[in-house]
Amino acid sequence: MWNHNRITELLGIEYPILQGPFGGGLSTVELTTAVSNLGGLGGFGAYTLSPQEIYDIHKAIQSKTDKPYNLNLWVNDHDIIDEEQTKLQYKKAVEKFKPYFELLQIEIPSSPSSFESRFQNQLDAVLSIQPKVFSFMFGLLDENIIEDLHRRGTLVVGNATTLDEAVALEKTGVDIIVASGFESGGHRPSFLDQAELSTTGTFVLIQLIKDKVKIPVVAAGGIANGRGIAGAFKLGADAVQIGTAFLATEESGALPAHKDFLFSDAAKSTTLSRAYTGRLGRGITTKITRDLLAATDSTLPFPLHTHFMGALRKAALEQQKNDLVFFWSGQIAPLLKHKKASALMKSLIEEASELL
Repeated sequence: MWNHNRITELLGIEYPILQGPFGGGLSTVELTTAVSNLGGLGGFGAYTLSPQEIYDIHKAIQSKTDKPYNLNLWVNDHDIIDEEQTKLQYKKAVEKFKPYFELLQIEIPSSPSSFESRFQNQLDAVLSIQPKVFSFMFGLLDENIIEDLHRRGTLVVGNATTLDEAVALEKTGVDIIVASGFESGGHRPSFLDQAELSTTGTFVLIQLIKDKVKIPVVAAGGIANGRGIAGAFKLGADAVQIGTAFLATEESGALPAHKDFLFSDAAKSTTLSRAYTGRLGRGITTKITRDLLAATDSTLPFPLHTHFMGALRKAALEQQKNDLVFFWSGQIAPLLKHKKASALMKSLIEEASELL
């Protein structure tokens, strides 16, 4: 059976289908537990949360399922170099983005305050609550930390966008690698080279990684139905991670306007851009991303640029000028059909079972 393999045995799940762990408020307890209760592995992105919020989320998830789920953090949660460089980038950002703030008739935000990394404190919370699965992005974990997680019964999953990243992750002792193809929606979690130079497609990346690493590999990017699952498995994947299709469901934390865009003709075109957060990510092509496609030198370092653009995004949504908003989406969005997580899971399982 296609759904009985080393990943399902390792994770203790019925189907090798992982839900992408969305950050920025897009993950919900309802979606995470729905996927886990239906036999997959629900995911929760916690990189914006405080340690106490991580504790609270974990308790809430445990109150709705006794199945495993994946808790996700970002190892590298900022790109700030120094104060002087940030001031220079702020001036460039003001010059480039001023027309959009004027169009919405709102004031340009003042220079964002400094940012202190939260990862270590968040990691302490993870070590304390001991989730069944912990995944991380944007870097490598120290081998001692991975050993500590293993001692506490936590399986460790790393994200790779290139073969070199996958090899580096395996050497540190992770249990599973998520091969994140450039078709994926959201941020590109590259860490050994620039994200713009780490854009291998999912189905090529799976084959490259499977040829060089021995641990299980999860295919992520460009998969939203049973055909995608079957294709990934034929090329050697041990499981799939699905993001955009679950983001579009009622249970996710995406705004109604975001979900409407995912099911609209606009979803036919997506763009990789730094214009909205300062880090490269894929979303639906709108006016602001078309205008600022090459504005990589006019963005603040992540996450300061996210805060800088927060007022613009809020005003654009309130004024229903959605063409000035960047909605995360993968390239597979035009194939989306299901608005309930249960219907999506049922379809994925039935179609994959028939094909495999």
